Amino acid sequence: MKVLIIGATGLLGSEAARELIKRGHSVTGMALPPVPQGADIPDQMQLILKDCMSLNIDELASIMKQCNGLVFAAGVDERVEGPPPIYDMFYRYNIVPLQKLLPLAKECGIKQTVICGSYFTYFDRTFPEWELYKHHPYIRSRADQAKIALDYADENFAVSILELPYIFGAQKGRKPVWTFLVEMIRKMPVVTMYPKGGTAMITARQVGQCIASALEIGKGGQLFPVCTYNMTWKEMLAMFHEHMGMPNRKIVTVPTCFFKASVKKLAKKQKAAGHEGGLDMVKFVKVMTYEAYMSDFNAKTILRARPDDINKAIGESVRLCLDILDSNTQVVDMKGE
Repeated sequence: MKVLIIGATGLLGSEAARELIKRGHSVTGMALPPVPQGADIPDQMQLILKDCMSLNIDELASIMKQCNGLVFAAGVDERVEGPPPIYDMFYRYNIVPLQKLLPLAKECGIKQTVICGSYFTYFDRTFPEWELYKHHPYIRSRADQAKIALDYADENFAVSILELPYIFGAQKGRKPVWTFLVEMIRKMPVVTMYPKGGTAMITARQVGQCIASALEIGKGGQLFPVCTYNMTWKEMLAMFHEHMGMPNRKIVTVPTCFFKASVKKLAKKQKAAGHEGGLDMVKFVKVMTYEAYMSDFNAKTILRARPDDINKAIGESVRLCLDILDSNTQVVDMKGE
């Protein structure tokens, strides 16, 4: 199979490329410049440093006609904030590219497409009473993204959406999404204070394996909630502490009412600054304090993710965060990739 990866120099795109090449597929990657300094990008991947949205239909078609697989590993995540309505920004990065890419891919004869989505859409379906679609612009954008993408699927054009949880692993030259948490822990005196709850997670290497497998076995339109580990916040923070050189640091579970009060203060500051976040943090307390776990069946059995070391992957993320915070190293941020 010859695969075109949009977002190929990102953490997930480069891992997918590496895994696909290992399995004997050929890969063309497209990504925004610059390539992150020091990033481990597979030499065997043909790389096009252009914005797919800047290419006209004929230019894109000439690339797609040589491929029979497409991966969309670009977009922005929930941590980005900006002027309201923030949904417009998520729509621009997470949905508009697919409205251009998917019909053209289908027309050009591509048979398999994989889209990197979010596990929040899984919880939106599982807990409709939480009204995640209604309250959170980011989650709404991911649900809309999935609906739009699946509408293109048929027996000749497979669309597989990976509903991805929190991801650990690092890429040199690119700012990890976990930098905010490492910085927050550092600023807390003596102990780390965090709410109850937990989350599903997966390593970046395992995401690459799931992408490759979904390209190989996808049929019609499918949603794949994927995870390989479930962990309480306390268990995860203990690993953060270990790699931050503070293995004996105490973790205090904050009562939900106090946590919600602190979040309300942050929300007021955000609003006063004229910003809106991808998540309504006050409404999100319900999710944050829940053990948001998933089955590992899809990742391990259907998509054949191999065993990996989550503690090591967390360590990779944390150490890069520390390097960035300590040395002010120039890195590529997550926005737009």
